[in-house]
Amino acid sequence: MRKSLGRIFLTLFIFLNASLAASTYRWSATANKTSAYLHEAIHLKYVCSFSDASELYTIDFNPSGEYEKFTLKNLSQSEHIVDGKRVNSYEFVAFAKEALEIEFEFEAVMKKTTKESIENTVLGRDNVQKEDFTKEPFAQKVLKVTVKETNTPLVGNFTIQEKKREPKVKAYEPYHIEVLIKGVGNFDAIKPIEFNIEGVKVFAGEVQKEYILKDDGMHGEWSQKFAFVSERDFTIPKIEIPYFDLQEQREGSLLLDATDVSVEAGFSKEELLDEEPKESFEFDLSYIYYLLAFAAGFLVA
Repeated sequence: MRKSLGRIFLTLFIFLNASLAASTYRWSATANKTSAYLHEAIHLKYVCSFSDASELYTIDFNPSGEYEKFTLKNLSQSEHIVDGKRVNSYEFVAFAKEALEIEFEFEAVMKKTTKESIENTVLGRDNVQKEDFTKEPFAQKVLKVTVKETNTPLVGNFTIQEKKREPKVKAYEPYHIEVLIKGVGNFDAIKPIEFNIEGVKVFAGEVQKEYILKDDGMHGEWSQKFAFVSERDFTIPKIEIPYFDLQEQREGSLLLDATDVSVEAGFSKEELLDEEPKESFEFDLSYIYYLLAFAAGFLVA
């Protein structure tokens, strides 16, 4: 029984050692464009293909983060076995911060199980203090992209719309609108909208942003709500947000026309305020009866 068990361990060790020596890998790196506009999405893809299933390899590769010349966001990571061979894929989306040539130059670390680690696992040597992996740095192919300048930080493909009802309210009744911007691009570059209208109190809600990252940028929606209160007619100014249209390859504007709001006479400001409760006193004839009864009793006494 001991011989049989020993042979199993030996066979397993030989097999793992042979697999360790036989496994090879090859990296590839691609960018979806060689030139881009400032703040335009740049899709980067890195693929590691192995010669077999390569169970003994692990990969340390996640360069996403903030850099001096660009921001790199993690899009996806995957691992598959194709025809018995392992394939690891890493996808990122970069956004340039400056108009110049950018070099995407990253490094992966290939970790491979060592002979000592296999022996310790097979023989049960839990107290052995040795490195479990050998680490091999791998310099990725340098990807170069030329970045072109734009006159606005907002870049993408957008549409703008406004949710509102009939522009007619009573005095001091709030008139509500909601501005929505939908499309693909760097939504973080859209600043909150501000209104300054004489004689009108403006209540602005917090900006709401909902988007997901895809290989061509952020897909989603930007919105902000407003309420306007006044005692007389007023005009909400037009909204114009400049941006660079990637589809048309030119500068454009997201435009909403001005809105004239008619204010009808209604409640006064004082009527809209809660009145303080007043103590009231009602005269009752019974009070005279009690007063006379008291006086009579006093005289009799």
